[in-house]
Amino acid sequence: MSIVLVGSTSGSITLQEPAVSGSTVLSLPAVSGTLITTGSSGQSIPKAALPTGSVLQVVQTVKSDTFSMSSTTFADITGLSVSITPTSSSSKILVLFSATVGIAQISAYSGGVRLVRGSTSIYVGDANGSRTQASGWVWNGSSTYNMYVLSGSFLDSPATTSSTTYKLQLASGYSGQLVYINRDPNNNDVNYTGVVPSQITLMEIAA
Repeated sequence: MSIVLVGSTSGSITLQEPAVSGSTVLSLPAVSGTLITTGSSGQSIPKAALPTGSVLQVVQTVKSDTFSMSSTTFADITGLSVSITPTSSSSKILVLFSATVGIAQISAYSGGVRLVRGSTSIYVGDANGSRTQASGWVWNGSSTYNMYVLSGSFLDSPATTSSTTYKLQLASGYSGQLVYINRDPNNNDVNYTGVVPSQITLMEIAA
């Protein structure tokens, strides 16, 4: 038996029973709101109602210009930071990053990047003597100029609903020796050298 709801001004809505055997229960919410249908327009499911593992939001920053430094102390890479405001303190933040690092000198020089949340380094190796704790590191032992893509992913638990900033920092392995972001150390103005981007992407994951 179908049910007909008569509109308050005109028209009607018919609730048509399905062709099924046995009994079926459709539980309606005990709160006010709007039912979402396949024909709905301009409506969305509340983020809090999405299941665990759902992507709630995505933000990204891309750095396409260049940067350089020569310090063995990690420092922020200008333009390579991005902020996100989690909708729930239980949410996870999936961080995806890639940075192109150019080693400025030939024969046995090094450098790398570190992922930081706020002022706290995350996704780095354990302390081990004088070794640099980094998220990505490269050692150029050849007699050529090289560029390396250092990338990674990390599922973070910031436990906050406040705006949170993630960024990449850069350090040289040898004091006074330049390392670069997004460019060939030689930097000749010819087509066989390149300028490339680096990026950080953040995804809030429902938990």
